[in-house]
Amino acid sequence: MTKEPDKTRARRPLMLAPLMGLTLLGLALAACSTTLNMASTGAPESEDAQYATSPANIASLTDVVQRNPNDPQAYNMRGSVFGQAGRFAEALADFDKAIAIDPNYAQAYANRGLVYRESGKLDLALADYNKALTIDPNYATAYLGRGMVYRQQNQPVLALADFNKSIAIRPDNAQAYYNRGLLYQARRQHGYAIDDFSTAIGLSIQKAEPYVARGLSYMAVNDNKNAASDLDDAVTIDPQNVQAWVSRGLAYERLGDKEKAAGSYARAMNIDQNSQSARAGFTRVGGEFGRTYQTN
Repeated sequence: MTKEPDKTRARRPLMLAPLMGLTLLGLALAACSTTLNMASTGAPESEDAQYATSPANIASLTDVVQRNPNDPQAYNMRGSVFGQAGRFAEALADFDKAIAIDPNYAQAYANRGLVYRESGKLDLALADYNKALTIDPNYATAYLGRGMVYRQQNQPVLALADFNKSIAIRPDNAQAYYNRGLLYQARRQHGYAIDDFSTAIGLSIQKAEPYVARGLSYMAVNDNKNAASDLDDAVTIDPQNVQAWVSRGLAYERLGDKEKAAGSYARAMNIDQNSQSARAGFTRVGGEFGRTYQTN
């Protein structure tokens, strides 16, 4: 497979001081530690996913597999779509077949590792990422995936090394910056986190998650005005993002704008009636059920 360009970027230290006590941001920051799929930068991701996982597209890929039963790429491609659709058992079967045909197919190992990671089978995911990197030591995606496993396993030093390596090989990988930013954010190194989230936004502007994450770090350093601006962008990009609305409510609450804060918390509750953070925020700012609030 084609090697990715070998470029470098300065690496930053990871401070391992104990975490401070929980603040008002604790719940919001914890909710931001999710995986971000930043594969596309054009049309909304939901449209891409709907097309890729549609019965017609899967049928087309199955036809390719049937016409090329010894082509590992055909199985790998269909397995990727099955994985995107959440059909993990079928995805794993296709990746297993691709690897059986070509035991040195690094991408199939990395894709199988992703399915294992999404399934919570972190040890199996780690083994597949290690295998992929043994085959191709310059495979940026495998470093990123392994770093995410290490982050989930609470091994921040190893995670940071892998994110740095992924970025050095692929400086245009928005997801690597985003995940490294989450790592810095978790250790309360918000200056570094903001820098990485900003880079992720510049590389993939149509994603809400980096705006939410950067907004939370801005709030952590008491820059509530910039936080509110980021969270305005986040809810514009993804109006169904509960975390974005809750965080926006918190930003405007800190700015003293109870109207926008209550409206934001109300929108979050409309999307998820079980959101305790939205309900608590709505109560804090004196929100009244049945009343209409302005959010703009």
